[in-house]
Amino acid sequence: MRTMVLLFAMACGVYMCSICLRQISTDSEIKIQDIQVIQMPSSRNCADISEHPFAHYPKPETFNRAECTCNPVRFFAILSMQRSGSGWFETLLNSHVNVSSNGEIFTPISRRDNASAVLRTLDTVYNLDLLTSASKNECAAAVGFKWMLNQGLMDYHEDISEYFNRRGVSVIFLFRRNLLRRLVSVLANSYDRYAKLLNGTHKSHVHTEEEAQALSNYKPIINSTSLVSDLQLMRISASKAVEYFNGTRYMIVYYEDLITNRTKLLDVQNFLFLPPTDLTSRQVKIHKGPLSEHVKNWDEVNKTLKGTPYESFLLADY
Repeated sequence: MRTMVLLFAMACGVYMCSICLRQISTDSEIKIQDIQVIQMPSSRNCADISEHPFAHYPKPETFNRAECTCNPVRFFAILSMQRSGSGWFETLLNSHVNVSSNGEIFTPISRRDNASAVLRTLDTVYNLDLLTSASKNECAAAVGFKWMLNQGLMDYHEDISEYFNRRGVSVIFLFRRNLLRRLVSVLANSYDRYAKLLNGTHKSHVHTEEEAQALSNYKPIINSTSLVSDLQLMRISASKAVEYFNGTRYMIVYYEDLITNRTKLLDVQNFLFLPPTDLTSRQVKIHKGPLSEHVKNWDEVNKTLKGTPYESFLLADY
């Protein structure tokens, strides 16, 4: 019996050793080149063949879009004039969870010294590498900024228009119909830059009724001699901007329509291919009510515009 147990144990040991030797031999045959790394999907693989041409898949240099690599991004630019409601409009857009509108990026002159500087800045924005307080980063569904007509836009309009078409940038023109109200806002804002009526600070936009009332107490004096020509120049400037960029994909939005008809915001969201949602803003309008309450030399202004194409501006609410 002892001999049989010993022989059985020896047979089992030999069998187990043979199995181990075969496993070692198999492992040694595996070479490093046999291992393939599964890579992240490229932008070409992300885009469905039926995808709209205005969908983009940026590859930022400053961060990784991670799980949002294949989320399409729409490019847009808001073209406007100062004190036309662009700040309020931009806060509405930025209340959308996936919209990044980065403000007046061309305020610094260095970014608009020449056409090359302008295009480099545009590349930075649309590559998602311009980081601002509005940046939604990885999962942005639409990215853009606002651009005032007097910030190099009109000077290099041919290069910019070509860029917009090549990169698939959607243009939103935001204008104000009542140019007289815009002029009042421009003059009042310019005065506050130096007067700093709100506790020694200058604010172009306010968030409380008390702040709005404090700023609206100042009544500017309008130069009635040049008033008609000033209003005409504003209208011509807006018309030229539309003419320069009429070859791009664009829509025109008026501040007054946004105030009186909030369904216009749905049109904007549809234009940017965004899932519609309620857009909100904390900004409070400064100059409310009749214009006669906000212009110091109102009688003179009223007399100047009577019988002109701008007479309707005297009575408009917004």
